[in-house]
Amino acid sequence: MASTQFYSFTLLLILFSSISNNFLAAKHGSYSVSRHHHHQHSGSHHGHNQAPPTNPKLQQAYIAFQAWKRVIFSDPNNFISNWVGPHVCNYTGVYCAPAPYDETLTVVAGVDFNHANLAGFLPNELGLLSDLALIHLNSNRFCGVLPNTLSNLTLLFELDLSNNRFVGPFPSVILSLPSLHYLDLRFNEFEGPVPPQLFNQGLDAIIVNNNNFTGSLPTAFKANISPSVIVFANNRFRGCLPPSIANLADSLEELLFINTSLSGCLPPEIGHLYKLKVFDVSYNNLVGPVPYSMAGLYHLQQLNLAHNKLTGGVPDGICALPNLENFTISFNFFCEEGWVCQNLSSKGIVFDDSWNCLPEKKRQRSENKCQAVYKHPVECSLVQCGGGGGGSGGGGAPFAFPPVMVPAAAPLFSIAPSPSNV
Repeated sequence: MASTQFYSFTLLLILFSSISNNFLAAKHGSYSVSRHHHHQHSGSHHGHNQAPPTNPKLQQAYIAFQAWKRVIFSDPNNFISNWVGPHVCNYTGVYCAPAPYDETLTVVAGVDFNHANLAGFLPNELGLLSDLALIHLNSNRFCGVLPNTLSNLTLLFELDLSNNRFVGPFPSVILSLPSLHYLDLRFNEFEGPVPPQLFNQGLDAIIVNNNNFTGSLPTAFKANISPSVIVFANNRFRGCLPPSIANLADSLEELLFINTSLSGCLPPEIGHLYKLKVFDVSYNNLVGPVPYSMAGLYHLQQLNLAHNKLTGGVPDGICALPNLENFTISFNFFCEEGWVCQNLSSKGIVFDDSWNCLPEKKRQRSENKCQAVYKHPVECSLVQCGGGGGGSGGGGAPFAFPPVMVPAAAPLFSIAPSPSNV
């Protein structure tokens, strides 16, 4: 526990040190920092020296935390029991550091309430904490909507609201945070469309899985954005994966669109994502062949195409990728598989090709079901995007798949739900 607290505080010092080197650059989100996600934090700490009562920043922080305390109506672990008195830097979950614009001024730089099991709301007074760089609220029971006063947090670098009970449309206040790099909204009850402006924010990680988001997927990814992780799984989107996904080639390492009603064909431009390590588009309505260009994804470790309507052969070049660890193509309509793919298991690679149309393989679809699909071959250039697929091979109503855990494994970020939400 102490090591987690030390790590959080050390990260804040790194962040604020970077900001102070070039404060104007930091306000536009140009500083870098080591990633920090989902650490449990409890117990008081002694972070920075207690500030004198004359510090106006800490006086404002006191007002903010006392307002927050009043709207926290359940605290079974007594997490905020020491939120008493003006010395907010001693409050559990609160981290202080020198201000990036004035090293003689102590400010509240971060709050880490991960796994505190608190229930309540976020008050408008949080806007008084204008020096926050980190907000980590993973695995609590906060509800309601985000206050618009969060727009005052111009230095906010990481916002983790995952595994809570927030509601309403996508919180537009997030689009006004110029320094934000990491956004995690997974496992809440947000609804409606995700604004396309989100992809113009310069975010490194966009994680919004397991909400009630709807609407069309982005149709055009711009070349000047650089996310390394995009997770849209288990929402109710519609549309195709656009060819413009290739514009993310210089940064994208994890792309997960599990159970999002993706339709149409996989664009060959996926093969341009040379840094990609995790690609999961399972439980969708994808049709047509797998583009052979994916054989160029040399860093790929996890590839999941299961539970779609994909047809044709499985490219041997994909099975020969040097870093492949897990390749799943089950519950499709593949009819051909090369020697390299057939021998993946002997190399220690997890491979599942069950319930396809592969002759002489066990656990495959019936001949009648396979013939029914292959009587209507898919021409990808004619497939229309939409909620239920397109073309002869992808028509009809969308599959009704149950929610799935996101993902089975991921080398960069731990983005599966916490145990309390499984």
